Amino acid sequence: MTIITTSAGECLDGHVVLEMSVSRLPPTVLSLKQFLQRQKVLEIYRNILRTIRQVPDEADRKYLRDWTRDEFKRNKDATDQDAIRMMITQANNHLVELQKSLALARPQ
Repeated sequence: MTIITTSAGECLDGHVVLEMSVSRLPPTVLSLKQFLQRQKVLEIYRNILRTIRQVPDEADRKYLRDWTRDEFKRNKDATDQDAIRMMITQANNHLVELQKSLALARPQ
C-alpha cells in the first residue's frame, strides 16, 4: 500500500503522518582516524565504569560514576584532535590510578 502525503504531512485520506528520524549516528561522517579515536574513548569510558563497580562503598561508587559521566558529557563536543588525545591520556591515567587504589584496598 502506498501512502501519498501532502507537504503538510497529511495523507490524502485525512490521516496525519508523523515522520520521525531516530539515529544514533553522528550528524557528519567521521574519518577513519576520528572513528578509531571515538572507539577508544568509548572503550575507556566503559572500562572506567566497570572498574567503578568494584568500589566497595555505595556513596563512593555513585560519586565516581556521576563524576565520570559529567566529565565525558562535558567534553563530548570536543573537536580538537590534540585536546582529545590529551583527554584520552588523562582518562587512562585516572583508570590506572583507580585500579591501583582498588588493588591496594582489597584485603590480602
